[in-house]
Amino acid sequence: MLLFTKDQSKFTRESRKNRILERRPERRAGALSALVIFLEPFVACRNVLDNLSKNRDWRVTLKNRKFKKVGVLKGGPSSEREISLKSGAAVAKGLKAAGYEVVEVDVQGRSLELPEPVEAVFIALHGEFGEDGQIQKLLEARGIPYTGSNPAASLASFDKRLSKDIFVKVGIPTAAYEVLGPNDTLSLPYPVVIKPPCQGSTIGIFKVNGPGEWEAAFRSSLRYDGEVLAEAFIPGRELTVGIVGHTAFPVIEILAPDGWYDFTAKYGKGQSRHLCPAPLDPALAAKARQIALDTFEALGCRGLGRVDFRLTDAGELYVLELNNIPGFTETSLLPEAAQAAGIGFAELCATIMEMARVG
Repeated sequence: MLLFTKDQSKFTRESRKNRILERRPERRAGALSALVIFLEPFVACRNVLDNLSKNRDWRVTLKNRKFKKVGVLKGGPSSEREISLKSGAAVAKGLKAAGYEVVEVDVQGRSLELPEPVEAVFIALHGEFGEDGQIQKLLEARGIPYTGSNPAASLASFDKRLSKDIFVKVGIPTAAYEVLGPNDTLSLPYPVVIKPPCQGSTIGIFKVNGPGEWEAAFRSSLRYDGEVLAEAFIPGRELTVGIVGHTAFPVIEILAPDGWYDFTAKYGKGQSRHLCPAPLDPALAAKARQIALDTFEALGCRGLGRVDFRLTDAGELYVLELNNIPGFTETSLLPEAAQAAGIGFAELCATIMEMARVG
């Protein structure tokens, strides 16, 4: 029994085509031309789906699974605990729907206690002790298979100082940046974006438009990690590309209030909108997915991730960061992109679960 479910969206190519063909004959040619332009992103999405359906890694069945009893690690000690609890609850629900026996583990501190034996774990811990390689080291020591990247790759993607150094070394396009301590002076021109190097969920991030805004934002961001990462602000559109296995999903565009995707815009109900697939030229969308995969590989990641971009009016893509354990509620960006490619939530959770490994 396959869990794979194709997208049942009402916006199918055939239904739109039929509605247009019902119009007067003299309008058909122009309408069909408009249809082709409108559907370009959806055709690209269908191509992604076709590739997935041919890839056996995605053909998760009840008979060929490696694991039956699994754990879901959620919560954790980081500033992203509440978000992690929501992600973990959603993952557990998805895995149960896929037929697994699931043990939910609320991680309270910086140690790991499993209430009962499990064959593998799905890590849904965001931020410190989840994305920085610490929990992965503990699981490696116990020989328990886990989802996502290994300790070294987790740290490289979590610590933005390490990520940016790697981007520059291998030629991943990224904004100009500098790392500042408490007594350092900014040398980049305004506007800039400052953020703690080791936080996620847009925690401690500020856009600073001029010197009058600098001190308060700098001190606020500095209190998390003792240093801040300052980057040149890239005007343009906010894009993100989810990755599972070796497949990049359709590009999502994020429309945030005033073009600034901060914590309120990210998690406030109705604060931002997502366009999936993003209304991009197919060649540009393909380029974004390829850069996302290059970023994923450069950092040594595996299993899953999400790469965030800025896109300028000139069509230039800049990588902001890679999230190695992205949000995983049913309305989060990675599951949304998977759904656009025809991958249901339970199928997605099961597929990632089956990629769990040690080493």
